Amino acid sequence: MISLLQSAFRTIFTREDPLQVKHEYKLPESINFSLRVTPDGWFVVTMPDHPGLITEANSHQGLIEMVNDAVLTYYDVPKRKADIVYDHLNVGDTVIQYQGQLQTARA
Repeated sequence: MISLLQSAFRTIFTREDPLQVKHEYKLPESINFSLRVTPDGWFVVTMPDHPGLITEANSHQGLIEMVNDAVLTYYDVPKRKADIVYDHLNVGDTVIQYQGQLQTARA
């Protein structure tokens, strides 16, 4: 049901180019974060450069989505503008890559 609503939302409001969104809302080019894993396997992310920003996820894909949601919310980017502006996270020697489709230009 949620994915159906998201599809309908994105049909009405297409994503904008992530680079344009970063520029328009003055988002940093990259973000620094602290990651810890809870005993029950959840990833908890805080960002020292962004006081009060905290999010959690239970998968790598969810982690990228939740970090993006947290940053976009922190910078007051309207949901209709973008879902993902950071398509990968560098965690130590590992890169977590976003598996969805990014909008790179206006439709």
